[in-house]
Amino acid sequence: MNNVIFKTVILFISLIGINSFGQQTDLSSQEIQDMKFMLEEEKVARDVYDLLDQQWDMRVFNNIKGSEQRHMDMMENLLNSYKIAYQLSNEKGIFYNQELQNLYNSLVEKGTKSKYDALEVGKLIEITDIADLETAIQQATESEIKDVYSKLIFASNNHLKAFNRNLSRF
Repeated sequence: MNNVIFKTVILFISLIGINSFGQQTDLSSQEIQDMKFMLEEEKVARDVYDLLDQQWDMRVFNNIKGSEQRHMDMMENLLNSYKIAYQLSNEKGIFYNQELQNLYNSLVEKGTKSKYDALEVGKLIEITDIADLETAIQQATESEIKDVYSKLIFASNNHLKAFNRNLSRF
């Protein structure tokens, strides 16, 4: 009897597929690359906002840097759910993607000049993030990936509004 139950459980698991227990779908190399890029791009935002918050002590940076950490967590959860290996530096301001490293460096250089420039940097980060997410969502095939990207776009639009609101006060 135990053997029949065991075989039934094995058959059931094979019928529902691996997807339910750890995403093993056929993602394109572009989809995988996009998810890794978006994780590091969210880290750029968090790290820049953290640095600018320390320099300028503006509430907008303090509020949004926490949100960017949650965005990173969402991307890490997504990568982990698809069992995709990735690299992410624990050091602030350090990135494996050279394009993102260069972006971080230029954003910090500009954002540390003045409070106005810092807010402009925030605005630029969110505009860039939205554009990259919109491109990635068009290339995604899995609804779970599209859902995460949609949530990140929604949040980035809110961040953009916050930066524009702060810029209008200058």
